[in-house]
Amino acid sequence: MIFLAGRDRYTQRTLLRNVHGRLTRQAGCEDVRYRPSRRRPRYVIANVDPTTFLSGSYDAETARLEIRFWYPAGVDYEYYRINWVEPDRNLMLGFHQDADHPDLGPCHIQLNYEDTPVDRHSATFLDAHPLAVLDDRLQQLPSAVEAIRWENGVPSLPTWPV
Repeated sequence: MIFLAGRDRYTQRTLLRNVHGRLTRQAGCEDVRYRPSRRRPRYVIANVDPTTFLSGSYDAETARLEIRFWYPAGVDYEYYRINWVEPDRNLMLGFHQDADHPDLGPCHIQLNYEDTPVDRHSATFLDAHPLAVLDDRLQQLPSAVEAIRWENGVPSLPTWPV
């Protein structure tokens, strides 16, 4: 069992259960589930109807949200990955708060195409309860997805931050 520091007995399992509940109420999210299982959750995943989630037409017919929070030793805040995934285009756009790219600060937005990172920018560090962070990032995702530009078949985020 992992307790999230500063969250007074708030466990990773409780957090993921609340993330699951939050996504269940999110417009456009369907088939919300845990990975690898409800018994040992590490991620919450939801299928997404892009038109409903983004409140407008969109090129992809399906997408997926993949959300993970964890608390590494020696760090005073949660790490997370909140990813928008389009399997048909092999595209991933995500907010990542982790130690992968210290040059960008504690949080960044990353765009992957064909399993390769193609663009990264620093993103605002949100020092708030994980569910408040999730709400903020879910509100930012439509703008971030709209910021994707395609040139010669390759996506980028030239206008981030929007």
